[in-house]
Amino acid sequence: MSFDEIVRFLSEPKTYSSDTPVEAVQTHGAMVFLVGDEAYKIKRPVHYDYLDFTAFETRRMMLQRELELNKPSAPEIYLGLVPITQEADGRLALNGTGEVAEWALHMRRFPATAELSRVAERGELNFALAEEIGRAIADYHAGIEVREADGTTLVTEIAAEFRREFSGMADIFLATRIEQFHNLVDAAISAHASLLSARSRAGHVRRGHGDLHLGNMVLLDGHPVPFDALEFDERLGTLDVLYDLAFVIMDLLHGGLRRQANAVLNAYLYRANEPDHFDGLAVLPLFLGIRAGVRAMVLVQAGRTEGKEAETIFEKARAYLDHAIEYLSPATPRLVAVGGFSGTGKTTIARHLAPDIDPAPGAIHLRSDLERKALFGVDPLTRLPQNAYDAKIGREVYARLLDRAERTLRAGHSVVIDAVYSAVEERRALAALAERCDVRLTGLWLQAGEAVLLRRVAERRGDASDADEAVVRRQLDENKIAALDWVPVEAEGAIPEVLHKARSALGIAV
Repeated sequence: MSFDEIVRFLSEPKTYSSDTPVEAVQTHGAMVFLVGDEAYKIKRPVHYDYLDFTAFETRRMMLQRELELNKPSAPEIYLGLVPITQEADGRLALNGTGEVAEWALHMRRFPATAELSRVAERGELNFALAEEIGRAIADYHAGIEVREADGTTLVTEIAAEFRREFSGMADIFLATRIEQFHNLVDAAISAHASLLSARSRAGHVRRGHGDLHLGNMVLLDGHPVPFDALEFDERLGTLDVLYDLAFVIMDLLHGGLRRQANAVLNAYLYRANEPDHFDGLAVLPLFLGIRAGVRAMVLVQAGRTEGKEAETIFEKARAYLDHAIEYLSPATPRLVAVGGFSGTGKTTIARHLAPDIDPAPGAIHLRSDLERKALFGVDPLTRLPQNAYDAKIGREVYARLLDRAERTLRAGHSVVIDAVYSAVEERRALAALAERCDVRLTGLWLQAGEAVLLRRVAERRGDASDADEAVVRRQLDENKIAALDWVPVEAEGAIPEVLHKARSALGIAV
């Protein structure tokens, strides 16, 4: 039975007892047949440098592996393997009883418009959804298999592949840009080899998704779900979880969605609740650069099979290489603190400032309200009892903020801390942190009148802060003098107005 006959069979509506036309979609290694609310995927008998699906048993095994990798995270999509059989009368049947001629992966169809790449194109990938993406990826990583592979070796192999592939692309990229990219990648690997290896020993190298860009996540019932994990190469699928995460972040950055990229990273770090990942931010520029470099390389390979559209594809490849070089040349980190009494809008301002602060994709936003909830192991919206706000717990929360900030700064990444910081000793501790890490500290003190603060906390809904009017009055009674050692920012106006003042104080272009 030829593959073409199987394709014709799966292209017929009667195969599925349907009158609905069948839509066939071809990818580099597969064909997907869409009919009604169902989909059937078969592997194509193709042979590339990086995969060989010419053998019948290999195609079955790859479909089985695809099911194993994706069903745990997307059971709504991945249903099971079904045989395409040749019956005694010679006719083909779907899930018949005759000799198996091919295997198909049975899937639940979802609208293409639900893919996050399409959502982003429509301008609907907002901040809240970006946070959901970060949380979904953290949950995904928490449930996947730890692998025994050296982190340094894994990225060194990728660097070697770059050397091989880019050597034949001098007609597309400037030779000086290619060499600059190689040198930056090599330097980053050399500088962080011990960290990359330590992360693998600590269990952060896992059997990940491997191809986690926006096109491989879909909104199901309003929640982002990863699908179509890379199944054909276990080596490529074995990676540092932050490298897995870097694909989505790079995708968002390349699409001009820096605020969303920053939200994904911050939500991931909070949900994962893994101190090692703050140290691991040191290799994020390398991971972002590699991800962009791979995209550049793949686009050139694809462009060479095109005709008149090739130059457009090559221009896109050059843009990815430019971005890769930018990521691999990160800016000097800085420490920003946003203080003020409850109701001044600290979190809102800090959340908007974080994406503005280099290096990409923006500063790590640390928030005392969230750290307190994490300390008690509860959801951010769970209200804590009054004793969770005593002085001892307060010191633990601020110590937790300092620890995560120091890890992040030493990793070469910027930090925005959002907490009251009404006590002189708390502000002095931040200044000492900045001195230890040799970074610039800018403290912003948001201030507003009592009536404004009381109104804002009374109106607040769906927020991690438990502060109410009584808390505001107590803060005002106990702190008669503002933080004179920080930059005062009037916070009674609209958010854009307050943000303009804050950005000006930080020297950020407004």
